[in-house]
Amino acid sequence: MSFLDSEQIKSMGFKSVGENVLLSSKASYYNCKNISIGNNTRIDDFAVLSAGEGGIEIGCHVHIAIGVSIMGAGKILIEDFAGLSSRVSVYSSNDDYSGMFMTGPTIPAEFTNVTDGAVTIGRHAIVGSGTVILPNININEGVAVGALSLVTKDCEEFGIYMGTPAKKIKERKRDLLELEKKLNKVKAFVS
Repeated sequence: MSFLDSEQIKSMGFKSVGENVLLSSKASYYNCKNISIGNNTRIDDFAVLSAGEGGIEIGCHVHIAIGVSIMGAGKILIEDFAGLSSRVSVYSSNDDYSGMFMTGPTIPAEFTNVTDGAVTIGRHAIVGSGTVILPNININEGVAVGALSLVTKDCEEFGIYMGTPAKKIKERKRDLLELEKKLNKVKAFVS
C-alpha cells in the first residue's frame, strides 16, 4: 500500500490532520477543507471521503479499510478507536425513493427531495464488511455491527447488531476499555 507523504497531505488542504497518519495515495478525498483527521489514523486504498457542508471528523486510532465510502451533506463523526471494515458505506444524505421526486446527482434540486442527517460512529465501534449506514444514525460507544448489515436505527452502546435491518443480538464485552487505559499509560510513558 502506498501512503501520501506529509507534504502531499499538507497540500490537499484538510481542515486538520494529526500525527502519525497514514492516508492511501489510492483513496479519494473530496472537499478536504471540511475533513479533520486525528492522530494514529489510517485510511486504506480505494476509500472515498466526500465531505459535504457538515464535514467529516475522524478521531484518533481510527482505521478505514479498503473501499469504504463516507459521504453526504450532513456531519459524519467517527470517534476514537473506531473501525470500518472493507466496503462499508456511510451516508449522511439520502434521496426520496417514494416516486414523488426524481433521484440522482444530475437532476436539479427542485425536482428532488434529498434529506440530510448526522451520523456518529462512537468510540470503539467496529462495523463489519459491506455494511450500509443511513443518515440520522448514532452507532454508540462499543457497538459491533456484523458484516452485510443495514443500519437504519440507532445502536445502543456495547450492543452487537446484525442483519437487514440491523437488530441487537447480544451485549459486547467492555474489556477493551481497560486496554485503552493501558495503551494511554504506555503512550504517556513514551512521550
